[in-house]
Amino acid sequence: MNLLCDCKGKCNYRCSKASRHKMCIRACNTCCSRCNCVPPGTSGNYEVCPCYWHMTTHGGRRKCP
Repeated sequence: MNLLCDCKGKCNYRCSKASRHKMCIRACNTCCSRCNCVPPGTSGNYEVCPCYWHMTTHGGRRKCP
């Protein structure tokens, strides 16, 4: 578990309004562990965590919710 960021708590809040909650949580936790941050709120605010914003899937879509 990441010591600098509470990934579980932050991702639970970040994904609280997501229609596909489990998928959102899985992607968010992956992004959080790699970037060591999660943007505040349930969407947007990516400027706070640029690494989170720039991660993409193999298809070129944004990975992080």
